[in-house]
Amino acid sequence: MRDGWMVVLAVLAVGDGVEAQETARRSARELGVVVGILPPGPRNAITDVAGVRVGHTTIADGASLNTGVTAILPHGGNVFREKVPGAVVLGNAFGKLMGSTQVRELGEIESPILLTCTLCVPRVADAALTYVLGLPGNETVRSVNVVVGETNDGSLNDIRRRAVTERDVLDAITRADTGPVAQGSVGAGRGTVAFGWKGGIGSASRRLPPALGGWTVGVLVQTNFGGVLTINGAPVGRELGRYYLREQIDGRDGSDGSDGGNEADGSIMIVVATDAPLDARNLERLGRRALAGLARTGSAMTNGSGDYVIAFSTVPVAELGRRGPLGNDAMSPLFLATIEATEEAIYNSLLLATSVRGAAGTVEALPLDETLAVLRRYGAVRP
Repeated sequence: MRDGWMVVLAVLAVGDGVEAQETARRSARELGVVVGILPPGPRNAITDVAGVRVGHTTIADGASLNTGVTAILPHGGNVFREKVPGAVVLGNAFGKLMGSTQVRELGEIESPILLTCTLCVPRVADAALTYVLGLPGNETVRSVNVVVGETNDGSLNDIRRRAVTERDVLDAITRADTGPVAQGSVGAGRGTVAFGWKGGIGSASRRLPPALGGWTVGVLVQTNFGGVLTINGAPVGRELGRYYLREQIDGRDGSDGSDGGNEADGSIMIVVATDAPLDARNLERLGRRALAGLARTGSAMTNGSGDYVIAFSTVPVAELGRRGPLGNDAMSPLFLATIEATEEAIYNSLLLATSVRGAAGTVEALPLDETLAVLRRYGAVRP
């Protein structure tokens, strides 16, 4: 115990997660849900993009605290000194994405990308400054643009306590690894809810064939939004009786004991990485395609939803200047890769999440048996 609550680090691989029940969950691909036509990388995660690192700090204390931090590093060096091209795309800007204006203005990312809970953004940003300013070679730096995104986990987390500390942030950054990515109810996804079930962290990747450049696109999501869940075209939310506007459409008041609908306000953070040499303009175009992947899952993108994409290339800005970026004609296959990887990452965030108990009750994980029955009925899984 520390300051009255337990901190669990889930950093390196699936299976290092928070709860023993995590092992019972399976990813979309393990269940036979094959999204699209392009093949994934070997990990089917954002870390398939060479050099990208991911780390989590998960904070879990019974029904009180369910929150955390997820760190995405574009490479293992000093990102401030080796800036990478970046872009920010707004689907619906009901949220707090710190650092976004400078990224949009200059087209560069110069810090780790950090995800957390809404009220923890300032503390996480301050800790990120501690990290960047403390890197060798940054002794005279007087301005840093840290990038911190969020979703609101207040349904399962005592968000007003702002439980994330500087140590939690530094642990997530310094333990970040290029290996498999822990997914589900971990890190910044510990307390999130998606489509009325437990959301969380999800990741996926796509690799283009050599004839199309052989580039890799990786996506990581923090899901905390709603709508009408659709998996590989199958109307899972509708069939399971939990979807946005259900009561209004069916005229039900919940007195029959049914599960009811789901609240579609919320947020999603989508981080897109690629090793393709892209400038900020085409990274913005790439990021907009992530929203197409989001739409495929049934998101309602409501007035109260914060739908954000942060896209970056791992080719440093200085190197991109020497090599030159890919032209527009090379973008279409990368667009498809982004759509497919985003869609699958969202599914993984749900399918790998475990049920979590919070102060307002328990948010159950998406039921696998019932979901598989729907998917089979609609031909959305491979035999």
